[in-house]
Amino acid sequence: MAPGLVSAVLFATVVAGTPLILTALGELVTEKSGVLNLGAEGIMSVGAVAAFATTIHTGSPLLGILAGMAAGTAMSLLFGFAALTLQANQVASGLALSIFGVGLSAFVGKPYESQTLDSVPPLKIPLLSKLPVLGHALFEQQALVYFSWIMLAAVAWFLYRTRWGLVLRAVGETPVAAHAIGYNVLRIRYLAAMFGGAMAGIGGAFLSVFYTPLWVEGMVAGRGWISLALVVFATWRPLRVMVGAYLFGGAMITQMFVQGSGLRLELPSQFLSALPYLATVVVLVLISRNRSTIRLNSPASLGQPFMPDA
Repeated sequence: MAPGLVSAVLFATVVAGTPLILTALGELVTEKSGVLNLGAEGIMSVGAVAAFATTIHTGSPLLGILAGMAAGTAMSLLFGFAALTLQANQVASGLALSIFGVGLSAFVGKPYESQTLDSVPPLKIPLLSKLPVLGHALFEQQALVYFSWIMLAAVAWFLYRTRWGLVLRAVGETPVAAHAIGYNVLRIRYLAAMFGGAMAGIGGAFLSVFYTPLWVEGMVAGRGWISLALVVFATWRPLRVMVGAYLFGGAMITQMFVQGSGLRLELPSQFLSALPYLATVVVLVLISRNRSTIRLNSPASLGQPFMPDA
């Protein structure tokens, strides 16, 4: 394979995996606090349309990203009020949020379906962008790609090298004990859910402002659900989230390359389009067989409500 083609495939893989990394990192922090939010698909959709509309009206991609982040945070607060304050079932609340978000984004985004944005130029890193093969793929990317790497390091440092990261994990493991020694469990869970919503909103903003850049109904296309699956695939470890995101991104780009290359395969195009999602399901099934690993890394109170004593 020619070096130019390898570089192009790697470039596309990194871009395709970026919204997954952002959303999955947010969900990982949320789940580390013991909260299971299945609304990532809806949050990404609302973040995408909010970012696109803001960028159209202001001409500023930065304001678009901030709008997507704010919209994602607001959606997570809706979830928090239902699941944390009212003690509703977290699975049902998350599913309802996802359905609501997809429908709301479709309604709000109708006036913007015929509009497009100018492509945002990539941010080149001096010297490193000149490297053969890897230079273009890794160091000539959009700013949010570099942001996803920074957030990966920040989340890993926060969870395993800071006192508050230890507190967050303690809340996810034994909220009763954390409450007994004086920590406000509901406040910590709210903050974790808000962080997850903000990251999912940024992931949606990346799709509509940088990746495509346009708005169309259903453009998130299951990436929210894949991000949820990536957290399990990564067994709640930040670095493995990146590996899983790029594996899925690579599978997506590969099937697109196969379909666009003109290769004569006796397979319907719909099957090729479904391959990345099928691969994700297969990987999750294989991981789930090792229940000891899941039990070791999964927060013990994941999905369980907590209400402090009056």
